[in-house]
Amino acid sequence: MTEKSAYPPITDRPIRWGLLAAGKIAHALAQAVRETEGGQLVAVAARDAVRAAEFARAHDIPLSYGGYEELCTDPDVDVVYISSTNPHHADQAVRCLESGKHVLVEKPIALTVADAERIVETARTRGLFAMEAMWTRCQPLVLDLADRVREGQIGRVRSFHAAFTVPFEYDAAHRIFDLENGGGALLDLGVYPVALAHLLLGHPTDVQVLGATVPTGVDAQAALQWMNADGAVAQVICDSQSHGSSRTVVRGTEGWIEVHGPVTQPESFTVHRGPDAEEGEHVTGDRRGFVHEVEEVHRCLREGLLQSPLVPHADTVAIMTILESARRELGVRYPQEPEPLHT
Repeated sequence: MTEKSAYPPITDRPIRWGLLAAGKIAHALAQAVRETEGGQLVAVAARDAVRAAEFARAHDIPLSYGGYEELCTDPDVDVVYISSTNPHHADQAVRCLESGKHVLVEKPIALTVADAERIVETARTRGLFAMEAMWTRCQPLVLDLADRVREGQIGRVRSFHAAFTVPFEYDAAHRIFDLENGGGALLDLGVYPVALAHLLLGHPTDVQVLGATVPTGVDAQAALQWMNADGAVAQVICDSQSHGSSRTVVRGTEGWIEVHGPVTQPESFTVHRGPDAEEGEHVTGDRRGFVHEVEEVHRCLREGLLQSPLVPHADTVAIMTILESARRELGVRYPQEPEPLHT
């Protein structure tokens, strides 16, 4: 966790961002950089030069590229935010790292464990910072929640439950239902409650999975259940075709915590201690979306770190092992994956 970058910490000037891809989420990240002290947007790249130029004008970015290679080799870019579609994350992250750029890679960091490990290993070999853009784990409210659970404010944790459902009308061409585009509820939605469960309970000893696929072959719904080494049970549901609140509850031997609002960016939580503590302690916190994630990248680059203590490489890879195992249990295999070895 204390590994230092081969490049000197950036302490005497703004941290210069390049954006690889110009979709909806890139607009949100660009706005967050503009709202964060010490950051500067210097370049954006898209496969379509016109789209890149329009994006640059919208965010007052001086340079735009109609391709990704120029961004990777731009000497004025310190860190690249990669928000292309899922199958391209790994190759693009590795290319940026090989060009001497730090990277923030949109979740999921890759399609497979092997590709997640490839990004991490390339970053370590090159002495560069790499982080999955798991913005949930950078939010002060989530960090407060994790601290209270670790401190034993509800005793020993016995169970965790979270559901994240977002209804999409079925369309085989939509990215979430597109197998070749790395679609599926697990990677698009499930990654969030799985990441939160992993933060609070740690890694599972085994995982049980139920779910359903759609005609394109991707998972539309998945329910995961696992137990950790201490005997706590996690239950996670994700669904791309149903409505419902995103209710999250952590139960312990001396109380429970109910988390309010979306699992991606909770609004507050209430700590209930004792069997009859219905009122509980209501907790709120700073809630500024992607700004917390950008601030964490800035902090790490100013300290010369290879990885963020809030989103460490080991956790990123471990969470991908859960998602990959669950996905394959449901029979979902992406075209980009190598064929399994037969013995």
